[in-house]
Amino acid sequence: MTIYIDPPTWPGHGRLWSHVVSDVSYDELHRFADGIGVPRRAFERDHYDLPAHRYADAVRAGAVEVSSREVVRLLYGAGLRRRKKDTRH
Repeated sequence: MTIYIDPPTWPGHGRLWSHVVSDVSYDELHRFADGIGVPRRAFERDHYDLPAHRYADAVRAGAVEVSSREVVRLLYGAGLRRRKKDTRH
């Protein structure tokens, strides 16, 4: 199981956020998020949004640190990228 996280550089709601993704499946991603106590409501289409103060928790739990570009490349490579218009579940 490999989970990836990009740096917390995405602004929103007065804080910075990271994206947490899997290159295998959404089930793997959900299991990881559950394991570190991230609520399902933080899941957005193909990734979890994680606030900066939780970044170290994800890395300690095994998430591999990658660039934001690499997150997108991994999602496309795995066939897991969902654009905003995409309504697949």
